[in-house]
This record gives sequence, C-alpha cells and structure tokens, in this order.
Amino acid sequence: MKTNSDSKIRYFITGGGTGGHIYPAVAVADYLYNRGNTEIFYIGNPKNMEYEIVSQKAYTFLPVKVQGMPRKLKLRLIPWATEVLFAVVQAGIYIIKYKPDAILGTGGYVSAPALIAGKILKIPYVMHDCDANPGIVTRKLSPWASAVSLAFECAKDAIPNKNCHVNGNPIREKFKTLTKDEARKNLGLQNKLTLCIMGGSQGANSINNAAVEILKTLSKDFDMQIIFQTGKKNFAKVEEKLSIAYPDYKNDKKIIVKPYFNDMVTILKASDIAVSRAGSLSISELNASGIATIFVPYPFAAADHQRRNAKFMVEKGAGLYLEDSEITGETLLALIKELIENKEKLQTIQENTKKLAVFDGTEKIAKLLN
Repeated sequence: MKTNSDSKIRYFITGGGTGGHIYPAVAVADYLYNRGNTEIFYIGNPKNMEYEIVSQKAYTFLPVKVQGMPRKLKLRLIPWATEVLFAVVQAGIYIIKYKPDAILGTGGYVSAPALIAGKILKIPYVMHDCDANPGIVTRKLSPWASAVSLAFECAKDAIPNKNCHVNGNPIREKFKTLTKDEARKNLGLQNKLTLCIMGGSQGANSINNAAVEILKTLSKDFDMQIIFQTGKKNFAKVEEKLSIAYPDYKNDKKIIVKPYFNDMVTILKASDIAVSRAGSLSISELNASGIATIFVPYPFAAADHQRRNAKFMVEKGAGLYLEDSEITGETLLALIKELIENKEKLQTIQENTKKLAVFDGTEKIAKLLN
C-alpha cells in the first residue's frame, strides 16, 4: 500500500444511518487510530446519528448529503439519483484532496458515495456487512472490493467476490474486560436476575408497549431488575403510559428507564436476559455478553434481514423468537417466565450464545485494509 508524504496512513471510514452501520465503522476507526501513525476521515450524513457519535472522536468528519433509496414513489427516484450523483462527486473531491490509502465501508446508503468514488478513482476499498442477508450496497459494490468482511457464514452466497472473510462484527474492547458484577455496581443494581429491554438505537413501539404492561409484574412478582431503553423519540410516550400502568415506577430501585444509553456495554454486561430487535451488531454484542435473548425482529427491515438474523440464532439454540405482530404484554411475559422458571433452559441458551461470540473481528477487518 502506498503511504502519504508525511508517512501517516490515511483511511476513509464510511457508514451511517443506524447503529448497525455506525458502531462497527467506529470500532475499526478507533482501532486504527489507537494503533498510531494514522489519520482517520469519516464520511457520513451530518443529519444522521453518525455525526453526533463521530464528533466526539479525534477524526475529521466529511459530510455527504444522501438518503436511502425511495422504495415506492417512482417520482422521487429522479431527485434521489441526483442527490446520490452529487454525493459521489463530493466524495471524489474529498479523495482527490486528502488522498486516502484505503476506504472501509460498513454498508447502507451512506457508504455508497465514497465507495463508488473510490472505484472510479482507483482507491482500494474493503467492505464489511453485518447481516445474514447482505444489503443492496454490499451486493452491488462488492465485486470491485479488494476484500469483503462478513458477520455470518451464510452471507457468502450473496457476495460475488472470492476474497470473502467471515470475521464476525467489530465490537468494543470493553466487552472483553468488564465483569457482570462491575457492570451492575456501576449502575447501582444488585446481584440478581436482570432483564434488558431495548428496541435498537431508534426504539420500537411494539416492544415498548408490551414492556409497559409487565414492568410492575416483573419487578414485584418476579423480583427482577429491569433496564429499559425506550428510544429518544418514544420516551415521553412511554413515561406517560408507565405513569398510568405503574405510577410508582420512578421510586422502584430495580427499574431504570431511559431514552438512550451511551454506554451499552455496561447495560448488556449487567444483564442475564434481553428483549431486543435482531440487528446484527446488537446480536454480536448480546453474544459477547452471554445473554439469553427474546428476539422481536423489525418486520420492515431491508431484505427482511432481521428475521433471518433472529432465525439463525434460534437454530443455534441461542435465543427465543417472537414476531412483532404477536408481541403483547401477555406473550412477552410468557417467554420471560419460561426463562425465569426453567433455569436449565436459561443457562443452555446463555452458553450457546457465548459460543457464537467473536471478540477479534475488529483486528481481522483492520488487517484487510493493510
């Protein structure tokens, strides 16, 4: 690989829109930056959550304005295509100005402009896709990638590139070192059975509504600790409903309800059971934490990848499954009780989950860039 005149290696990292694209990109960017002698430039949409996350890092953020492809309204395709064209030109200008040695894209529409510009300007790029069913950007641009990293073995069939590597997802170093006791102590929780309820970085109304119905029962009747992430947009609505269903919940020391947790490592490491969407990064972090998870896949995910992710976990004996259309307080409580009352089943699922954990994905992906 060539190096710049100042001897530092420059990387463009791109991926955005959702945590499943952003956090893997940031994990690799952190690893490369901490290795030294590198410059990191992050290409993303300034209106998305990647800007908020990356602005706290020691990287240069390079904005591109691009949105996901409209799936229904054909009239919107023309302005969308124009927007993508301008974003590719903008990414090309960044490449000419900063002369990166390599580009890493973690999928999603935000990564497409930089990867397309990289192909045109002959800058080597590596792609990482976190889903069992790879996204359209990965499928379309992977033939020209110098290497493709995947989280799932079964995703290889969809990738027209012979240089594929199954590396798992990049996860934060803290997952390797933080203990359950330390995590609970940091949260002010006791050493007892703990449930994490989360609907991904954006939250999930169906999961939130079911959780509101059973929060009091879980705390009072089953003596569980509950950590409940509602999503920023849904927090006020959840608070309003909880104030009716369980007026005293704010004084219950076994319950933590917040719109969003910046430190999800501590939350997951403190938990025994989780209720979660089935995004691939969430699954990787749940595995790294040894959690028995009830998966409620988002039914409208692109290419239905969340259902495929969740069913893969269930086939491995590493989780339970509940359709989004079937989740109520009653159905969710029944599955949680199944794990509470059958300790052997709970332990078996947790052990199977740990077997699927991958802790060196970040290093393996970084090596592909060299």
